[in-house]
Amino acid sequence: MAAFSFAPSHFGAGPRTGILRTAHGEVRTPAFMPVGTQGTIKSLRPEAVRAAGTEMILANTYHLALRPGAATIARAGGVARFIGWPGPVLTDSGGYQAFSLSPSIDDDGVRFRSHLDGAPFRLTPEGAIAIQEDLGSDIAMVLDECPPDPLDRDRAASAVERTIRWARRSIAARARPDQAVFAIVQGGVHEDLRGACAEALREMPFEGLAIGGVSVGEEKEAIHAATSVAAPHLPADRPRYLMGVGEPDDILWAVRCGIDLFDCVIPTRCARNGRLYTFRGRMRIRNARFRKDDQPIEEGCDCMACARVSRAYLAHLHTRGETLGATLATHHNLRFFQRLMEGIRRAIDEDRFDTFARSFAEGFVEERESP
Repeated sequence: MAAFSFAPSHFGAGPRTGILRTAHGEVRTPAFMPVGTQGTIKSLRPEAVRAAGTEMILANTYHLALRPGAATIARAGGVARFIGWPGPVLTDSGGYQAFSLSPSIDDDGVRFRSHLDGAPFRLTPEGAIAIQEDLGSDIAMVLDECPPDPLDRDRAASAVERTIRWARRSIAARARPDQAVFAIVQGGVHEDLRGACAEALREMPFEGLAIGGVSVGEEKEAIHAATSVAAPHLPADRPRYLMGVGEPDDILWAVRCGIDLFDCVIPTRCARNGRLYTFRGRMRIRNARFRKDDQPIEEGCDCMACARVSRAYLAHLHTRGETLGATLATHHNLRFFQRLMEGIRRAIDEDRFDTFARSFAEGFVEERESP
């Protein structure tokens, strides 16, 4: 399809850079996508999200289908135009909501009760594709079954089988040649199930594959294990996407496994709660020790918060519940994650990724504001 292509720096294992081309622009990989579930990165205007270095964002099929509705967005010319975003958009299928909202799942699809008013809402593999085609996203995700952790082998195998069947139905339902569709690999930490799922999906004409079923309540070691066992089975000539993972150490681990795309709510959610990321560690800006601190959040950061205000002012805003505090903190956190990705890409291109990752890990402490 002419509107979508991917050019990786190499086709082997390990860290790699690349260029993902879409109808709405290019994305340099490895890339981090902030989450705009409702079509907005909370507290930031689109131009501020772009200024932080973001090239692609994520929105959600289930939420946008309920409100304002896919037809409304289609009439506006698609989700990017509707929300005023000057770049590519990836839409999640609603598979995560099939995990988080505890709906009824059967072989045909998922039956929800709307979290807004309790009205019934049915989502099938075909329906998820149709909604995303109306949304006009650059990348659409198939509907999959994302079971919760802990996950025994029989339950994981059942989710894999249903995910593969739904992927075939999704392929048959496609009608837009200008929209890429990614399949999702399930299987928990079971290497044979992950491998079997990936092998089945890679034979289908998807433009990319994702690793799903992580960040659903399991320990960090399980996230790393699932990534490690799934990544070698993903086709090297297509983008590899690790869904819902965003802590810096997890990103570095996954990049080492050859992952190209990431998304997570961490930078925005943490920012609204006064938790800031820096290359020296995390800060809780509401801590009393910052109330008289005239330094910027992070020396050397070029975000609009660090350029203009002090920690003391940001602490004041957060302790008073002012919305500007969330705005400034969100811009800083997004810029941190994009600076991290820029550093990762530069290190890979200069053949020093291991050194970069080791140096970052040595300097990054869990909570840097501790006395």
